[in-house]
Amino acid sequence: MCEEWLAQFEAAWTTEERSLLGVMYDGVELQGAKGMTLASNGQAAIVRTERGLTIGGTRITVYEVMDFLKAQYPPKLIRDKFNLTDEQIDSALSYLEANRAQVEAEYQEVLQTREEIRSYWEERNHNRLARIAQMPRQMENKELWAKLEAQKAKRVAQTE
Repeated sequence: MCEEWLAQFEAAWTTEERSLLGVMYDGVELQGAKGMTLASNGQAAIVRTERGLTIGGTRITVYEVMDFLKAQYPPKLIRDKFNLTDEQIDSALSYLEANRAQVEAEYQEVLQTREEIRSYWEERNHNRLARIAQMPRQMENKELWAKLEAQKAKRVAQTE
């Protein structure tokens, strides 16, 4: 039944018409999103989840793809890194291009949240790591500690 409805839906409207209509598909509202298309497997190519904009059929967000694009990674390398299909990476890139302003604003929010989380854990772990560093070493590993100290001294000498 669902497959019949999907086939009728896909046959009746062009990709652009589907994205402009603002219909619900697989529980995802497509309203207001330019470039939101359906993949050949019938799933929405880009879906909004609790994690943000996500590539359909994966847990990979568009923001993760943007991280690599901003670091000048080529699309094929990004595709391979995340084990995506050509269709998935192409739909992500098309969506980014069609909705650049909206996605960029969301991306900035994601970066800010990431920084807040990183700062929180860095501060929280700073005190713990300082306490651990002050703990006495276990002497049964004396040879390993000596080797570690020698490597550390060598690394410090190289940076000076």
